[in-house]
Amino acid sequence: MVIKTSRFGLVELKAEDVLTLTEGLLGFQDLRQFVLLDDPHDDIFAWLQSCELPSVAFPVLEPELFGHKYNISLNRNDLESLKLQASQTPAFLTIITIPDDPTQMTANIKAPIIINLEQKIARQVVLQDNHLAIKEPIFTKLQSRVVQNPLTPIKSQGRQFDITVKIGETNKGSVDQDI
Repeated sequence: MVIKTSRFGLVELKAEDVLTLTEGLLGFQDLRQFVLLDDPHDDIFAWLQSCELPSVAFPVLEPELFGHKYNISLNRNDLESLKLQASQTPAFLTIITIPDDPTQMTANIKAPIIINLEQKIARQVVLQDNHLAIKEPIFTKLQSRVVQNPLTPIKSQGRQFDITVKIGETNKGSVDQDI
């Protein structure tokens, strides 16, 4: 299957690469099919790309990459909607906001995307912990990580999910500019 994206052009993927967000994302409830893309020209972010709307793609990171560890218990509704057993460990992604001044970059650790890697089902969950920020500053934390491991791209320091689709020159195609 081939999807059209405004950021990456045409991207070829397999049906099993698609993540289903059963409730969409906050503000994007109508979009349910996404793919996690890995652009080799971007050393920091993976991209959560909508399969349904070419212009919608979010930079994402595993929260561990900027020093945040989630220690949460999912409620019964979360477990059921993700088809997770209590013993399974889900993956977490946070959506990153990158303003004109990248030093002001933030991560939404209050509402992570939780992924059942086996079922390819995901859900954005608003956590009830008041210590978690919607706009957690992360630039300094990422910068420190680069200094500690200058030869290793940040995103490759995290867990390598089988669900990430690598973007290569064979995937890139032209897309009309009006998208």
